[in-house]
Amino acid sequence: MAVKKKEVEVNLLEAIQQFCADKSLDREAVMGVIRDSLITAYKKKSGIETLEEEESPIKVEFASSGDGENVVIIVSRKVVESSPANGLEISLEDAKAVYPNAAVGEVLDFREKPMELSRIISSQAKQMVFQRLRDMEKELLYQEYKAKEGELTHGYFQRWKKDAMSIDLGKVEGVMPKREQNPGEKYHSGDRLKAIIQKVELRPREPIPVITLSRASADFVRKLFEMEIPEIYDGLVEIVNVARQPSIRTKVVVYATRGDIDPVGACVGMKGVRIQSIVRELGNERIDIVQYSSDPTEFIANAISPAKPYDVKADSTGREAMVIVPEEQLSLAIGINGSNVKLASQLTGFRIDIKTIAQYNEEFSSPEARERLDKLFSPPAEVAEEEDDDGATALEDLPGLSTRLIGLLRSAGINNVETLIEISQDDLAKLSGIGQTTAAQILRILAESVEWVEES
Repeated sequence: MAVKKKEVEVNLLEAIQQFCADKSLDREAVMGVIRDSLITAYKKKSGIETLEEEESPIKVEFASSGDGENVVIIVSRKVVESSPANGLEISLEDAKAVYPNAAVGEVLDFREKPMELSRIISSQAKQMVFQRLRDMEKELLYQEYKAKEGELTHGYFQRWKKDAMSIDLGKVEGVMPKREQNPGEKYHSGDRLKAIIQKVELRPREPIPVITLSRASADFVRKLFEMEIPEIYDGLVEIVNVARQPSIRTKVVVYATRGDIDPVGACVGMKGVRIQSIVRELGNERIDIVQYSSDPTEFIANAISPAKPYDVKADSTGREAMVIVPEEQLSLAIGINGSNVKLASQLTGFRIDIKTIAQYNEEFSSPEARERLDKLFSPPAEVAEEEDDDGATALEDLPGLSTRLIGLLRSAGINNVETLIEISQDDLAKLSGIGQTTAAQILRILAESVEWVEES
């Protein structure tokens, strides 16, 4: 004779514990969601939705028991003689079935299983629990990945969604729009790749946070350098700026915080081993390491590499520069579709005009043309005389002080190092375009330079 096995009810507490572990959710928060949802569902069943929470006589208990009953709804009901008016009342006859000595007017606790709710109400409670848990998980994921915004991450290519790439990041999928992809790169399902977490945002219609990844941004290159170059990670070499045209060329401006370190050599590495790992990651994109200089002409000459200019003329006031190169260096200076000169212009902040020696000699052959050129790319005579007269140290003599910072200081009436020494960090931070961080950087550069002068 076949005997039907008694179906054992799954222990809800164990299921909740496992769910919290899988989703990295707080157990007490999840229990609270279930508790609130069951109370709301019971109120709807009993017709007491308008009852305020602090007045609610409904409680939910979680407890393990031998018969598998894990969740119990406890309702305080008033015993009445006739038929109950709502779910908070119970007839004397029904009350005596549980409490034989019950009397009219007493308020007694009655225990019910959630399964005893109607099918529709139970379904609504279940949907409410799932929705609130999804919202909770979405918020936790958002907080976790928002804290990683701007950081480098690893993922696995999953599939294409039109022009966007779907990347598996482990707990969630990220998306890489076409504009953030490195042109020319091809991926197959399961391929591992690196990217920077560019933006994390919540969108009402999306079930999970939208995580936008990028391999085309300048910040992606900056993070690769921080990861591959120990001197940059340790702060011995600083990245001043990065300009990039994805898949074609990137220029990285570096500056050493110590005089005994070659910033370009540190980034390139022995036989180019360090820079080659970054080049491979970028699909053999050309990378130029540019050494920073506070002298605009020297900085522009460095930025226009790999071309070797014959001469550079710069007008710091009008932010214009002329780079004169030998004929055979012209294509290198301009670059593919003008990429080299465009990136150099972005790095330096100067509008750069490239001319060959022959073009320069032809265009400025007359004395009048040369005089106009000298006036354009020479400092005003009165400024030069003033500097010579007072013997003050020019701001340009401070290594590491960028052209932009020099311009901000001059616009505030600070024209030399002697004046700068007398200004406190708080007063510097109040100047237009300079905050506390930049003010601290200026004073650090000043302290290092003054110390060096005194020692010499």
